[in-house]
Amino acid sequence: MAKKKSGLGNGLASLMGGASLEAAPAGATENAANAPAPVAAAASVQQLPAGITQDEQGQLWVDPALLKPNPHQPRQEFDQEKLNELAASIREHGVIEAIIIEDAGDGTFYIVAGERRTRASRLAGLTKVPVQLRHFSEQKKLEIALIENIQRADLNAIEEAQAYYNLMELGGLNQEQVAARVGKKRSTVANAVRLLKLPEDMQSAIVQGKLSAGHARALLAVSEAADQRALFDRITTEGLSVRQAEAAVAEFAEAAVHTQTKKLAAAGGRDLPPSPPEMRDPDFAALEGQFRDALGTKVVLKGDLERGTLQIEYFSRADLDRLYSIFTRE
Repeated sequence: MAKKKSGLGNGLASLMGGASLEAAPAGATENAANAPAPVAAAASVQQLPAGITQDEQGQLWVDPALLKPNPHQPRQEFDQEKLNELAASIREHGVIEAIIIEDAGDGTFYIVAGERRTRASRLAGLTKVPVQLRHFSEQKKLEIALIENIQRADLNAIEEAQAYYNLMELGGLNQEQVAARVGKKRSTVANAVRLLKLPEDMQSAIVQGKLSAGHARALLAVSEAADQRALFDRITTEGLSVRQAEAAVAEFAEAAVHTQTKKLAAAGGRDLPPSPPEMRDPDFAALEGQFRDALGTKVVLKGDLERGTLQIEYFSRADLDRLYSIFTRE
């Protein structure tokens, strides 16, 4: 049965100018050389840069030693065990999918899509791999690398967040536009980029799998740096669950109200704030977070799971239009 392509797959193909990444098998061994090859770039042998060869079927080949990472490659972490597994598969079957490259102008080539395949090919000892030679703008190179990694779930949360941010900076795009380019919801992009507000060691903990996305959201909800640091230490040393971390956030908020109350009382009792709120039901607080993630904006739930009010904030006319389209499905 043919595998159904995802929406992201179609989006990546459109970025590639209509070329599919699901190319026909093309090996880099003698046995695989006769297999159907991916469609080659429309260029004659005379037009090809030094280092690239073309076979009788029109497929382009290059030594993987001449390939270097896309300068906008969002992925920084590569699982060595998985690379070894891919290398073993490549030894057996060859490189199934052509690597998309761009001439670097110095005798080498940038990998636009396929760095993991390139690394595994080197491990497998290949001296040539199938490629497609293209030219892209800097923004397109980032978009293609980002979408390719998202399709394969190859990015950790921080790499994905940094890639979204870089795409916004490089292309002058807002979160809505980035979300449309990569086939994600705006709230997904917004929540990812927020992770970059965390200190570097907390970001590293996310990369290493010591913090989950839920833990990260709890840390971002803490306004005071000292409290955020204390909560991070508790999560990593005591192994707090996400729910326990959210409860700790509520405790910090309550303590802040008490502190402010004492300061105002010491100043003469002017403009005393209301009594500290009761501890929120963790399920209710989690539900508020789910609304915030789904809508991509600030949401406040008041009451309890049985009765209350839902307050949704917007920050521009475009934001209001976006929320309207969500609720009306237009």
